[in-house]
Amino acid sequence: MTNIEKSGTYTLGDRSVKRLGYGAMQLAGKGVFGPPKDRAEAVAVLREAVESGVNHIDTSDFYGPHITNQIIREALHPYRDDLVVVTKIGARRGPDASWNPAFSRQDLEAAVHDNLRNLGLDVIEVVNLRAMFDVHGPAEGSLEEPLTVLAELQQKGLIKHIGLSNVTRKQVEDGRKITRIVGVQNQYNLAHREDDALIDQLAKEGTAYVPFFPLGGFSPLQSETLSNVASRLGATPLQVALAWLLARSPNILLIPGTSSRGHLRENLAVADLELPADAIAELNQIGSAAAAA
Repeated sequence: MTNIEKSGTYTLGDRSVKRLGYGAMQLAGKGVFGPPKDRAEAVAVLREAVESGVNHIDTSDFYGPHITNQIIREALHPYRDDLVVVTKIGARRGPDASWNPAFSRQDLEAAVHDNLRNLGLDVIEVVNLRAMFDVHGPAEGSLEEPLTVLAELQQKGLIKHIGLSNVTRKQVEDGRKITRIVGVQNQYNLAHREDDALIDQLAKEGTAYVPFFPLGGFSPLQSETLSNVASRLGATPLQVALAWLLARSPNILLIPGTSSRGHLRENLAVADLELPADAIAELNQIGSAAAAA
């Protein structure tokens, strides 16, 4: 058994993927805008990830924009049969690197075609619609029109499956009235556990949950607690945070990103990191303290 296989697998759409995947956001330049400092290293990271067993890559054509997907194509095309590439649409980048909503029919159709072209695909396995009612987090708002457009593109054979990102529980429920939702991608970590109930419900239904920002929004006190646990276990804080997510629920798929092969190896080594019960109990207190604050 290889290192990454120890993390197990879960179904995304109708494909089985390793629970340790790779997020391509950091392959672009600073602020996820413009080219990377070292394109050759970006290509090498992707190739080593796949060679190490990663078969789930998360990306978007608004990373760069366009650049990240073009690097993925350069590094990995033609793609291995077991590789699942997931992308996001619903935003566009301004000339100042701003993140702006792009929810019109024209925007969404153009985004799907941009992803297909830059990735070198005829069909995208999963397209996540990112809600942009609030750039900083989920906010209520109707997704009926953009999801209807995606469902039409699905019927045309351009995409196989549809997921949601940066959404509320109500938006997930409403979205299911329009099309099958195969995954939800929201911010979730030890310190930000607003999606606890949603994760448990999705797990019962066999739906994947993909957390982003595994260390996002920690206070200094919370970071100190995490660092202390990591020190005792001989691991990095990020490794412990990722291991906690793997232990949290079987439907959680991880997509840690990096632009360096060294950090990639550290991330994939999480498959070997088993958290003892006392460490999990201590880590759980981070979320409990945040909820009580």
